[in-house]
Amino acid sequence: MELHEAVAPAGVVAVDPAVLAETRAFNEQLERVLAGLRRVDTLPPEVTRQARREGRGAFPAPVHLPQARDLTIPARGGDLRLRVLAPEDAAPSGVYLHLHGGGWTLGAADMQDPPLWTLVEATGMAAVSVDYRLAPEHPFPAGPDDCEDAALWLLERGTRELGAPERFTVGGESAGAHLAALTLLRLRDRHGISGAFAGANLVFGVYDLSMVPSQRLWGERNLVLNTPISRWFGDNFLPGVDAEARRDPEISPLFADLRGMPPAIFTAGTLDQLLDDSLFMEARWRMAGARTELRVWPEAVHSFTAFPTALAVAAEAEVHAFLCSV
Repeated sequence: MELHEAVAPAGVVAVDPAVLAETRAFNEQLERVLAGLRRVDTLPPEVTRQARREGRGAFPAPVHLPQARDLTIPARGGDLRLRVLAPEDAAPSGVYLHLHGGGWTLGAADMQDPPLWTLVEATGMAAVSVDYRLAPEHPFPAGPDDCEDAALWLLERGTRELGAPERFTVGGESAGAHLAALTLLRLRDRHGISGAFAGANLVFGVYDLSMVPSQRLWGERNLVLNTPISRWFGDNFLPGVDAEARRDPEISPLFADLRGMPPAIFTAGTLDQLLDDSLFMEARWRMAGARTELRVWPEAVHSFTAFPTALAVAAEAEVHAFLCSV
């Protein structure tokens, strides 16, 4: 959905024309770069993982900050690594449990230190990112199990380990937003824990793994995602699981009973193949009784917050303000 400055659909954030122009120029450059690379669904996952670690490809090279530290906790799948960034000059005001994106196949806990450090500085919270097991080597339910175990550890021991008060929030991007929603549902349904997390930050998430209309209708255009890439990610995570079975609420939180969920901010872009996921999930979350904020950013592509643009900075500022408010 390409926007004209004079007309913006309801729900789309109004931005300065210069920001919109920068966004359009960035999108054109990104599409050219991606057109010159082999598509992710045509490569073994380990090849793409290594390329991203080395900064080869469309995404910026990861930066590992010296103030970050790793913790190892016990989990059902074996030792589980957590990446921790915390304020250096004061005790944390709370803890943000972060679940990274990457289609359940790519990414790691140590590949987003700078944006998590920006969050720490803006909110005063400690950020704890989970190095959950990846598909296809570890398909469903391995990743959700690790995220559930990390959340339980945080609620039971995290405040003592991190020197933080019992003020918890959770969030993630793309597949990480999906895992954040599943984690909240598992805490409620499996452990009777409701209300422990004060807020959820759900960034261009995927909530219906049978694919919403915006996914199905997108086609071949590659702006980080397209329809074949989405199908590949889904098949890695859910091998042999058909579309109807993927609508199980334990897999696709869009179909879950969402009562008792915390306040949430939903972030998406009008050029994100997963736009409908955020629109549908925000509506269901709100109708189940929770406060929501919806931010749809004009002509933002999937994963737009991973890139150094003014639009990304504005979106992150909205998230930080929300996390401070809950």
